[in-house]
Amino acid sequence: MDIDAFQTLADPTRRRVVDALSRGEQQVNDLVAGIGIRQSGVSRHLRILLEAGFVVVRPEGQRRLYSLKPDRFRELDDWLATYRGLWEARLDRFGAALEVRQQRRERETESDT
Repeated sequence: MDIDAFQTLADPTRRRVVDALSRGEQQVNDLVAGIGIRQSGVSRHLRILLEAGFVVVRPEGQRRLYSLKPDRFRELDDWLATYRGLWEARLDRFGAALEVRQQRRERETESDT
């Protein structure tokens, strides 16, 4: 996994572009309207996302339509999967500890009545 993927998505404006494209293929002008930054800014962020492999462009006549490229996101998900297991195990232990604590409180409440 190339660290550039994380650097690419670290920018909040690029994440807004990705969020907008998650709703489907769009032209630059559609993204400009949805994100609220200038066309030059959207184009710059799209170029970076394109170079990093997160976005693909499809020419259609005079228009250029941008969409997300799922492969790059799958790579990120695969990389995160190893760490997700660690957190899930910790959350499972935390949930079990909370359950034991809740059961203990319920027993204490029952014995007080």
